[in-house]
Amino acid sequence: MSEDFANVAIVGLGLIGSSIARAIRLSLPDTQIMGYDRDAGVCARAQAIGLCDSYHTAFGPELADAQMVILCVPVGAMAAAAASMAPHLLPETVISDVGSCKASVLTALRGALPHAIIVPAHPVAGTENSGPESGFASLFKGRWCILTPDADSDAAACARVAAFWQALGANVETMDAAHHDLVLAVTSHLPHLIAYTIVGTASDLEGVTQSEVIKYSAGGFRDFTRIAASDPVMWRDVFLSNKDAVLEMLQRFSEDLSALQRAIRWDKGDELEELFTRTRAIRRSIIEQGQDDAKPDFGREHP
Repeated sequence: MSEDFANVAIVGLGLIGSSIARAIRLSLPDTQIMGYDRDAGVCARAQAIGLCDSYHTAFGPELADAQMVILCVPVGAMAAAAASMAPHLLPETVISDVGSCKASVLTALRGALPHAIIVPAHPVAGTENSGPESGFASLFKGRWCILTPDADSDAAACARVAAFWQALGANVETMDAAHHDLVLAVTSHLPHLIAYTIVGTASDLEGVTQSEVIKYSAGGFRDFTRIAASDPVMWRDVFLSNKDAVLEMLQRFSEDLSALQRAIRWDKGDELEELFTRTRAIRRSIIEQGQDDAKPDFGREHP
């Protein structure tokens, strides 16, 4: 299509950045990809697997060739990355990102690039793995990508970014940035916080249980450890950047947890069963909407 971006710069070649590059190769093969990562080792690994058409550890005049720049760095690094590339951008370049916090990122990008065309985005997809080798082209297929433009966002640019993500296989939704942050606080951020916490608790108990926590982790604990293996820098920045929404959801969860504790203490079996029945229905609806796998053992492969 004439509205396709002919040249896309990807800043940060980790899981999401490398998956975008792979998806572009598959679905938009005429698009040129410029890869940026300040870690020369990461650039070398990306080059070894042929992710991009060019590789850079710093921004330079070549960035003016990019029609869209996608920031795939931790949300806490967005402002610095945007400020570094500002001298090399053309006014018509579309700036986007993949951060899971939108209000703080939009503020950071507007501050660093006050005259730029900015279309914030969040592909709600990922795994616990990181690095350029961990990406795959189908990561966004059937998943949601949420755009969070504000009143100053260019409508035509938003349409182009939406079409870009649709070309990579994503479903696109538009949402207010603050509302996005509240929704993601409960659907993503709080679950990660709980996972990190319960794994830490288990670690503290290892001396008491004589390593049985790890030995018998084939149950629910194993599933908690999967997301607790996620990039610690990325999640540190998420919790600090979206602290208000996360703290609000954490308070509500704490209240629900206290109610559950009382139900167990006072043998309120009916109350427990009602809760578990309702939450099982929610889990099934997630599968029905194609947002997870209904295969046995969560689709894990076994030799």
